[in-house]
Parts: sequence; C-alpha cells; structure tokens
Amino acid sequence: MFERLQQFLASLSGGESKPAFAADDPRVAVIALCIQVMEADGKVLEIEKKALRARFKELYGVDEAELDALVAAGTDAESEAIDFFRFTSELKRQLSEDQRVDLIGLLWEIVYADGERSEMEDHAIWRIADLLAVSGRERIMKRQQVAERVGAVGEKEGEDEA
Repeated sequence: MFERLQQFLASLSGGESKPAFAADDPRVAVIALCIQVMEADGKVLEIEKKALRARFKELYGVDEAELDALVAAGTDAESEAIDFFRFTSELKRQLSEDQRVDLIGLLWEIVYADGERSEMEDHAIWRIADLLAVSGRERIMKRQQVAERVGAVGEKEGEDEA
C-alpha cells in the first residue's frame, strides 16, 4: 500500500547509513507531521510512539540508532514549527500525488494506533491533506481504509466533517 512512498523515502537515503538527519531532509518533515498529528489530541500515548517507530523502521529500513536520530530530528523540527506549512510545502513539491495520498494514510495509521480518533486529530489531518493538495474524498477513503484495517469502533461510511 505504501510501496511508492517507501521507494521514494528509501531513494532519499541513497542506501547509506546516516547517523543524523539534516533539517531539510524530507523524512524529517514526514516524521514531524506524524508527531504533530500524535500531539493534536493533547496526549501522546506509548502505543502511538511504538506505532510511529515501527512504521518508520519499516518505511525507511533504518536501524535503531538511525531511527533514534530521525525521531530526534523530527521532534526538534516539530517543536520549532509554528504550523504545518513548513513541512507540507516541501513535501508537496517532492512527492507525487499518490505518495501524498499514501502519506495521509500513514498519518491515519498514527491516529488509529490507540484505536480511536479525536476531533483535533481529524482537523490536523484535514489541514495537512489540504496543504498537500489531497482531496477530501481521498483523505476520507484513507481514513476509512485504516479504520477498517485496525477495526476502529464507531466508524461509519458516511461519518465525516464536511
């Protein structure tokens, strides 16, 4: 499902191990957006952190030390950001339409790591999707796919904000 995004992200590293990640590395932007979505509901649970690490380890094929460096770089970038635009503007230029849609799916995976979604998480992903030029239809479809896959309770086909 995320093959295209995974290939793109893997191509960015050139297959080489990096102990640290530059602030303008697109992978830092992706992880910073994930962190912003995790924090949107005001609580970051251990299960969300574990889901984030597992997905990034899978996507990037990095070892624990590299993952720690990536998470640290993403956390630093996120803490300095005042909005989503800092990250979405560069990603919009570098990712294809399909990769941007896959990124929205990844964000929904982070949201549903704890089995539920909040209004604030919804809003964060809506804003990110809008800035990435991902349509509301595609955003909702990704949300429904992830919710169905994880068996989230209370998800209905027609349920969504406008």
